[in-house]
Amino acid sequence: MSQRQVLQVFELYQNARTRFVQMVAEQATRPQNIETLQNAGIMSLLRPLLLDVVPTIQQTAALALGRLANYNDDLAEAVVKGDILPQLVYSLAEQNCVYKKAAAFVLRAVGKHSPQLAQATVDCGALDSLVICLEDFDPGVKEAAAWALAYIARHNAELSQAVVDAGAVPLLVLCIQEPEIALKKIAALALGDISKHSSELAQTVVDSGAIAHLAQMILNPDEKLKQQVLSALSHIAKHTVDLAEMVVEAEIFPVVLTCLKDKDEYVKKNACTLIREIAKHTPELSQLIVNAGGVAAVIDCIESCKGNIRLPGIMMLGYVAAHSENLAMAVIISKGVPQLSACLSEEPEDHIKAAAAWALGQVGRHTPEHARAVALTDVLPVLLALYLSTESSEDLQVKCKKAIKNIIQKCTYLPALEPFLYDAPPNILKYVAGQFSKVLFPWIFRYASAEGGQLSASH
Repeated sequence: MSQRQVLQVFELYQNARTRFVQMVAEQATRPQNIETLQNAGIMSLLRPLLLDVVPTIQQTAALALGRLANYNDDLAEAVVKGDILPQLVYSLAEQNCVYKKAAAFVLRAVGKHSPQLAQATVDCGALDSLVICLEDFDPGVKEAAAWALAYIARHNAELSQAVVDAGAVPLLVLCIQEPEIALKKIAALALGDISKHSSELAQTVVDSGAIAHLAQMILNPDEKLKQQVLSALSHIAKHTVDLAEMVVEAEIFPVVLTCLKDKDEYVKKNACTLIREIAKHTPELSQLIVNAGGVAAVIDCIESCKGNIRLPGIMMLGYVAAHSENLAMAVIISKGVPQLSACLSEEPEDHIKAAAAWALGQVGRHTPEHARAVALTDVLPVLLALYLSTESSEDLQVKCKKAIKNIIQKCTYLPALEPFLYDAPPNILKYVAGQFSKVLFPWIFRYASAEGGQLSASH
């Protein structure tokens, strides 16, 4: 054989490998092919190609593995058991940016499925290599690394702490300052996933200066970025009063209220969630939201959407009303009660009805004036019907019973209570009877006194 013929054999072999990994990567995008590829032993065939002498074959093999691992936890487990992760981690520090992105994608695809699989990526030393990638000159490499870190951190506090200990947070804060929108989104996602588990982790994010940079992006025109920014701020604010106050001090009000009118439903939902997480802590924070026009804006938002998008807004009204008489009156004045009543009647999901029932109970529990405002919307018979319905969930029944009790025990508007005399079970009827006696006994006593009569003890 001539030299050319010998080299031609190698060329054919290289072309065959290239075509093989390209076809596998393409077939792995179709769910109906996954089981066939798995049964054919594709993992063991792709593994040696990660060390191929041809860079494009290495990169395409990593991409194929990522797509397979992304599909389900069995295939992700196969990547772990096949000792593929250490190989990928080593390559993260050595290879070009295309391979780094593919390798980070595999780590993300493995780590997303469960805490155990995420821990496997940590155990093979992935965090240090991923953090180094956050300093890469290529924005795509930074994005891929941030995404992998987010998927590891989201599972639990221990994994988030491991990400923090690897030094990821300051670099993620730098990433949200980069000009690339895609990188900003994923960095904000990662900061939120780290912050959500505990106040200590959230404080670490705050100490790196994240709040100010996140707050500046609330009005960014990119919808997905707004979603992640609002979510990250919510995860920070939810833990303690101090953290919530730090978020407020970044001057998010009244800017965040404009997000409640956004065309994107999830921007609305995340904005309501952020306001809820702040409002729940103290009457002072709730009052600040009221003063900024937040209650009226949330009520308008609830009216403009349906389903789970309404839920954080409903809960926010409940938290505000729970703090004090004045704050509950602010909800009433802003026409919050009719909107909560509409949610109770219109929404098909029991957990949304339960939240509306709870919120109505918080509004009506303070004084007779509050209870009357709730009762006048004819919501009490709806609450009773849901409480008595065998189709209602246990949580919905409990919330309805508590709301009925809260409202009735303050209600002196008897026309609203009359239907309960005929329909209510004994455990509700006793509260109704108590209110009738409170209202009517003094009136009867005054009537008898005016007539010059005298009520005996027997009367």
